[in-house]
Amino acid sequence: MFRRRARGTETPSDPHRAVLTVASYNIHKGQGIDGRVDLMRIAAVIEELDADLVGVQEIYRPQAEMLAKRLGVEMHMGVTHTRLEGAYGNAVLTRLPARGSGTFDLTHSLREPRGGIRVDLLLPDGLLHLFNVHFGLRIRERAAQVARLVREHILHADLTGPRVVVGDLNEWFPGAVGRALRQELAGPRNRRTHPSPMPFFALDRIYWDRELHGEGFRVHRSRLARVASDHLPVVARLQLPRRS
Repeated sequence: MFRRRARGTETPSDPHRAVLTVASYNIHKGQGIDGRVDLMRIAAVIEELDADLVGVQEIYRPQAEMLAKRLGVEMHMGVTHTRLEGAYGNAVLTRLPARGSGTFDLTHSLREPRGGIRVDLLLPDGLLHLFNVHFGLRIRERAAQVARLVREHILHADLTGPRVVVGDLNEWFPGAVGRALRQELAGPRNRRTHPSPMPFFALDRIYWDRELHGEGFRVHRSRLARVASDHLPVVARLQLPRRS
């Protein structure tokens, strides 16, 4: 479940800390840039990530259940609304056991329903709180959503462990979303993830508590990932707080 940093990477791992790999992936309902819906292709990309936790956006519940079964992991679904094809929203796929999960609404005015899911994951020394979100397309909408996310969820009084936020934040250019999250959390320089064949926009992000040490952050650019969805996944390696 937990892995040590490989030789030849940027900085050596602290031998007293475990490393957690976290990813975020907008799968575009399983539809690739070739127009085909192929969930097994999405599963193959997720297998390439070799992540302990994956926040997935734009997914139907049956798809999330199928991916979890195929990958042999636990699944938590955060429904934002119901379409003709079924319950739709965000999901978390995890190798770590969860203590609990819950969804929250981030819909702004009369815009498309948006939301997120929080999963409380069991670590050897406590909990890790993972938030998976998908923001809207308009600037004011996103500004309101990130303010609500921080105020009502990231700063929630019942959080006892480190926090990680993943998701498709739909921020096409640097703006309020990145600024608000960096006031509370650490994060890497934004990397381009959309559109997948030739990325130009840094829509997909991962932010983490400063007590976690970011060992590395990358965009997964495999040949399969460039076709399977219109977004590329992002992956972060995080050192957990030092064990006492």
